[in-house]
Amino acid sequence: MKNTCIVKICAVALYAAFLVHPIFAGGKQDVAKDSALPDSTSTDIFDAGQKDGGSMSSGTIRIGILNGPTSIPVAYLFDALPIVDSKALSFEKFASPQALLPKMLKDEIDIGFMPVNVAAKVYNSANGAIVCAGVSGNGNLFLITKDKAVHNLVDLTGKTVSIAGQGATPEYLFRWLLAHNKIPEGVAGVQLDYSIPTANIVAELLSDKIQYAVVPEPFATVATTKSNTVMRALDVQQEFSEIVGADAVYPLTVMVVSKSYAATQAQAVRDFMRIFETSYEWTVANPQKAGVLVQKHTLGLMAPIVANAIPYANFTWKDASAAKDEIENLLSIFLQLAPDSIGGKLPDESFYFK
Repeated sequence: MKNTCIVKICAVALYAAFLVHPIFAGGKQDVAKDSALPDSTSTDIFDAGQKDGGSMSSGTIRIGILNGPTSIPVAYLFDALPIVDSKALSFEKFASPQALLPKMLKDEIDIGFMPVNVAAKVYNSANGAIVCAGVSGNGNLFLITKDKAVHNLVDLTGKTVSIAGQGATPEYLFRWLLAHNKIPEGVAGVQLDYSIPTANIVAELLSDKIQYAVVPEPFATVATTKSNTVMRALDVQQEFSEIVGADAVYPLTVMVVSKSYAATQAQAVRDFMRIFETSYEWTVANPQKAGVLVQKHTLGLMAPIVANAIPYANFTWKDASAAKDEIENLLSIFLQLAPDSIGGKLPDESFYFK
């Protein structure tokens, strides 16, 4: 019975999953110099006694990482391997949330990362099987184009915009922005196209097969790096803030914890949250070195792309309780446009790890 339930919930999660498309290394590998790597004292950013080689009791914290942009703030931990709550860290890489979720539901992964709407749907559909520890990435969606005449959403009237990710944050947030700006969808306003796979959108734009696209990082960086005529015409985060409030942000990625691990190893979770915050801060301060580590550990991105994308990627850390209002603001948009995408309701208080 338990195994049947797991299979059923995994199928639900598959339907809701956000599309995560890594930019894989290909062709001749970019060879980084040793000087680009953290120096031998770099692990001193962690507290004494929390580094590899310290005293350690039995137990390992099993971390699930998504290849691609989500992995960037975690790359430092792959190298430093700090000891957290007297436990070693082990990492397993996954191509998508669809691959990660079954292992979390079977308690084979303790902590993972995924889009916030996926986390909410699994929580609502699987008897609270995972909880949200905090926000690891805020919105990093951009409308990219070669059209210098686009300065606001109204300028897109009569245009067709390709969206990276139907049934996920790019679609629902962009549609919500259009509605709030009283811009209709369709021939009378803006036509939305979901037919192009996210991984192909940049190539289509560069070859002039499409003119406008909403993409997350690092795709915007890839496009602007490959062509000096492509620009980030609109920042979806900024458009969101103009409606909700000057300081408003929308979360894109969250850290999640299996229900059983959160209940039995709460201190280990808190300690990992602290270590992750340190790692994220180092990443933002050292984009070149972070890029080298992402490539070194084959996390799905090349070093130069990572380095150039970090300033736009909007990595962050905010624990779940503090981020509750921001999470609910975004999930309310999903609830309005596609209730099934979050399990038909906002998660209750138990979704937010204390």
